[in-house]
Amino acid sequence: MKKCLLTLLLSSFIFISAAQRKDPLRTTDFEVQEIWVDSIANGMSLEEKIGQLFMVQAYSNADTKHQESITEMIRKYHVGGLIFMQGTPEKQAFLTNKYQATAKVPLLIGFDGEWGLDMRLKNTYRFPWNMTLGAIKDNSLIKQFGKYLGQHAKRIGIHINFAPVIDINVDPENPIIGNRSFGENKLNVTEKAIAFIKGMQGEGVLANGKHFPGHGDTSADSHHTLPLLNFDKMRLDSIELYPYKKTFDAGLTSVMTAHLNIPSLEPDINLPTSLSKSVVTNLLQEQLGFQGLIITDGLNMKGAANYASSAEINLAAIIAGNDLLLIPQEIPASIGLIKEALSSGKLTQKRIDLSVRKILKAKYWAGLHAYEPIVLENIVEELNRKQDEVLHRELVQNSLTLLKNTAAVFPIRNLDSQKIAYVKLGDAENDAHVNMLKNYAEITVVSDTSLKGIVEKLKPFDLVVIGFHKSNINPWKSYKFTKKELRWLQVISKKNTVILEVFTSPYSLLKIKNFKDIEGIIVSYQNSKLAQEISAQLLFGAIVANGKLPVSIQTTFKEGSGIVSTGLSRFEYTIPEAVGMSSNKLALLDKLADTIITEKMAPGFQILVARNGKVVLQKSYGYHTQNKINKVKNTDLYDVASLTKILATLPLLMKAEEEQRISLTDQVVDIFPRFRNTNKAAITVKEMLSHTAKLKAWIPFYKATQDSLTGENLSSYYRTIKSKEYRTKVAENLFLKSNYKDSIYKYIKFADQREEEGYKYSDLGYYLLKEALEDSYKKPLNTLVDVYFYKPLGANRTGYLPLERFSKKDIVPTEKDNYYRNQLLHGNVHDMGAAMLGGVGGHAGVFANANDVGKIMQLYLQKGFYGGKRYLKSETINKFNQRYFSNEKVRRGLGFDKPQLDPDVKATCGCVSEESFGHSGFTGTYTWADPVSGLVYVFLSNRVHPNMENRGLIERNMRTKIQQVIQDAILD
Repeated sequence: MKKCLLTLLLSSFIFISAAQRKDPLRTTDFEVQEIWVDSIANGMSLEEKIGQLFMVQAYSNADTKHQESITEMIRKYHVGGLIFMQGTPEKQAFLTNKYQATAKVPLLIGFDGEWGLDMRLKNTYRFPWNMTLGAIKDNSLIKQFGKYLGQHAKRIGIHINFAPVIDINVDPENPIIGNRSFGENKLNVTEKAIAFIKGMQGEGVLANGKHFPGHGDTSADSHHTLPLLNFDKMRLDSIELYPYKKTFDAGLTSVMTAHLNIPSLEPDINLPTSLSKSVVTNLLQEQLGFQGLIITDGLNMKGAANYASSAEINLAAIIAGNDLLLIPQEIPASIGLIKEALSSGKLTQKRIDLSVRKILKAKYWAGLHAYEPIVLENIVEELNRKQDEVLHRELVQNSLTLLKNTAAVFPIRNLDSQKIAYVKLGDAENDAHVNMLKNYAEITVVSDTSLKGIVEKLKPFDLVVIGFHKSNINPWKSYKFTKKELRWLQVISKKNTVILEVFTSPYSLLKIKNFKDIEGIIVSYQNSKLAQEISAQLLFGAIVANGKLPVSIQTTFKEGSGIVSTGLSRFEYTIPEAVGMSSNKLALLDKLADTIITEKMAPGFQILVARNGKVVLQKSYGYHTQNKINKVKNTDLYDVASLTKILATLPLLMKAEEEQRISLTDQVVDIFPRFRNTNKAAITVKEMLSHTAKLKAWIPFYKATQDSLTGENLSSYYRTIKSKEYRTKVAENLFLKSNYKDSIYKYIKFADQREEEGYKYSDLGYYLLKEALEDSYKKPLNTLVDVYFYKPLGANRTGYLPLERFSKKDIVPTEKDNYYRNQLLHGNVHDMGAAMLGGVGGHAGVFANANDVGKIMQLYLQKGFYGGKRYLKSETINKFNQRYFSNEKVRRGLGFDKPQLDPDVKATCGCVSEESFGHSGFTGTYTWADPVSGLVYVFLSNRVHPNMENRGLIERNMRTKIQQVIQDAILD
């Protein structure tokens, strides 16, 4: 009984009549299509019909002799199609127009663009490989990928793209499919293939399922030999043929037949399946009911070419049931042999006509009935669109797969208590990854020639990130660890807490014998620049891991494995179009930058723009000084001057207010008892922060330490060598008497108050707030802000006294001081009062780069939350970010500057919301955040170089003009 059931099953093996499947080449205007096909076919000679069966190889980077040979093929032998290989898009488009003008019937232009036109053409876009895409759960992204490939193909005159690969990669050692497959799961492969097909064919470009009946479970490459698939029909039906049946139902327009040896389908072991009537006609067309275009794999490949002469192979392919011969050799001889077969009855005219009509239907389907030449202008730009990168980023981000996360080592938290090292394995570059990692935390790249040496160097570190980087040139490149690398990985993992990042095929993990000592494993699939950058963002929780492993790794990680990670609300780094902004409009910043530098408003500067928590522009312009030696880098530090108020004093004051250490209603006498019985005793904290306390704008404390006639610093106050009595450093080789700080507060204490009521910007309140905070927490201001904010935020390039941590080459100089310190100020605070406090003031003294300033502003936008940690309560941010004296025409909030109330006062561009806030700094700095638009803008410069009289930046409102450009770049 069992034998009878098995016989019945095999006899009905995947049988679907042709009538049961729709003709995928049939268009909605079917009757018009038939008229066009008839009009062309009926007017063709036999030679012209035979010519339609050939799609010959064409190059756009070859010489004129090659071009002449292609032209001859079209004119003399009437070839019906071309498959373009290597070259450039401009030249291919030009030649396509030329060849189309030569052809009597429009040519069907084919192309191998599995991951984009970049597969063959220079200066075109490259998307991820199928294995990467196989890790993505959201198939709408795959459809979008197919759509964009279709748009690219259409733009350059390609009518059929030989994609997608729908082979199920069962064999990890497969040398030719591998990364080109969506994976090992037939359901996942099929779903991805259908999504891709619908996307590309929706743009009017024929898709091509390859390699029929399935090239995924073989360890041989049909380019070089004839691979063997020794499976029975039941296995083939359940695995290899599954995606074909489903994609046929979904409307796949064409199939590529592979050069394979499958004894259960074709008993002749020397006959490739591509030349087998049993496979191409009986199985594909009759049993599976496929009515679309059938195309051979390249007939120059050894899997076919070794069978017989090229002409005999071409004839055999037609007899087998193929419609189109891809890269055929010996065209004249093949035409002759086909004619002989027709004369002898080995081949019928009906058989030729069937394929010719299908080819013509495909041409109509692709729009060739209304052929127009390719527009050559702007072709490179239109094949490299910003929307392509937006999609590419989404694809990479959604593919990243977290396989292991022991003890929640991932994403990386607690930046203030972890010392992180990075070790590179593999033979490909990793600069993009390391640079992005450094946007989040202090990362030490550790290397050594010996295992013993690197183990020793890694001892001080709490976490070691190991990146395995392999070539991203093409999907066939080697992905395996060397024996040495496996040994290093094993030893380092035993001695350290390790996160392993794999920037290559997940199959690379197969050689790792033991995963227990590796705490975290991330598969990033490729070593592209985007994959490196986005993986670094994943590591720090700026984005989350959603990918699922498309193949199995031993029994340790099954196909479909993947941990969904937690996001930490840190900065993500992307492009403007990803957040509804225009790169072209932001490019106007380059013109403003040129004006600033050319007119010497500042030697150089940094700009950062973020929207909705995503940095879309982080750029440095110009040089450190006017001598144009050191270019400004994104990592360089600027003296941010009064931005210190909202970057240091204000967050600490918010914290103190939450902890009920200091209240906004507290008076100066409450927080500073020694000011009792003074004209400042009753001033409230709220009034100081709003600049309504009637305090003087500033006091030039340093002048009291100088000779009133000569302006020279008095020796009674200064020494050139540090000592116990003179230990307050105000500049290089200049130390102030240690007890002079008391004099500063005495000057403030007895200074006259302004008589008029209302607003007057003043630094003096921040001198008092600094002391109050230090008294309350019993620690210096610089230590407090570093411990409570900068270190946990990963703002490792922000802080006071930068020369204690950074080289001068990383710090941008400010003024050439000729009135007090008489030197170029380089790493020492520009503000004189802050300098006299040893470089740590409540109003000035912080040095930072734009990236770190942006993090703090984003913390405010996110209502006190950043990096998985709540620093301040939401209600606290709201309390400080509002005006309390607006009836008195005071625009300021508490510490924060706010948009102008008087249109003649240019605090902002006038284009931001009332909820927005920020601050500016005397040295030429500015930052602003807007909860409504989601924008964070940072501008850091040293406009005071060569001296503070250099006021062009301020007088020309350049910082707010830049703000206007940024606001105008919003598209939605």
